[in-house]
Amino acid sequence: MLPDRSSVPAHAALTLLALPRIGKREWHRRVREYGSASAALSAIGDTPDYAAAAAVAGDAIARAEQLGALTIVCGDDAYPVALHDLTACEQADISPAPPVLFARGDFGLLRQPAVAIVGTRHATATGLRAAARIARECADAGVLVVSGLARGIDAESHVGALDCGGRTAAVIGTGIDVAYPSDHRGLQQRIARDGLLLTESLPGQRATRGSFPERNRLIAALTQLTIVVEAGHRSGALLTAQAAEKLNRTVAAVPGSFDSAACLGSNELLRDGAHVIATTDDALALLHVARADRHPVMPSAGLSPPERAIWDVLGEAPLELDLVVERAGWAADACFAAITTLELKGLVRATHAGALQRA
Repeated sequence: MLPDRSSVPAHAALTLLALPRIGKREWHRRVREYGSASAALSAIGDTPDYAAAAAVAGDAIARAEQLGALTIVCGDDAYPVALHDLTACEQADISPAPPVLFARGDFGLLRQPAVAIVGTRHATATGLRAAARIARECADAGVLVVSGLARGIDAESHVGALDCGGRTAAVIGTGIDVAYPSDHRGLQQRIARDGLLLTESLPGQRATRGSFPERNRLIAALTQLTIVVEAGHRSGALLTAQAAEKLNRTVAAVPGSFDSAACLGSNELLRDGAHVIATTDDALALLHVARADRHPVMPSAGLSPPERAIWDVLGEAPLELDLVVERAGWAADACFAAITTLELKGLVRATHAGALQRA
């Protein structure tokens, strides 16, 4: 039985976790045995390490409050129920649920159907387009898009969800106030504002070698479906898929070129029985979610000649801006004005990389 919120104050939970030789598994064992982290601390007694551990806990809670972050203890009503599967899992190589989480943003988003979209940092243009489109169309259908804020597939998935007004959650392997990679600071702040930022690392904590496998298990546990878009033979995204399988979650992959190094691991997943994602409809079917009921936009009426030319040039696949202008056959100024108007009308959108495509 999990202790209730009142019996697991954040300071006691973090103090217990900060003591030497008290890892996550031992934390859970002692809380189960004594009924609360406070009781477990009392049983340990006033050891020489207690003061240092209490200071770490106090500092973490204070920094979280300064950042406007929530501190959520395992056993709180707000703690994600799905993460308890980590503790219940009998696989020795999967760490149990985090005793404490730090979050910024809308924690209620975790009640939505959720899909993990993960993949290599060194994605191909095709992989990036696939990630953005799946994320956009899943988010448009009310699905929470979860990923790890890494370069490549992760970032494109987050942006794809946000750019259509949908919601995304980033599970990170650093403190809630640490941007990794550093050039994703703006994206991290945007997710904290418009989605959810989540970590088990203490505020201020930098990435370590073990941070990302630990993060990956959370991504898998929080979602009903993990989609690997592109993954090399030893990609970290495969660890997310493996964790999902061990937690009895659904695993899928997007087929990739057989001679592309970026697709070796994801293609192996398909060979070994992962579901095929040929279109977003495949993902929505696995989630038992229907597409958003939208009437198709028929923009042929009401467009100026330059706008019509831009629309005709664009398709589902993104196209670089200079190519759009070149193929439209109008002066650059007229094209830029037309593109702006089309964006305001919601007919075209710019990708994270700056290319254009129909919305």
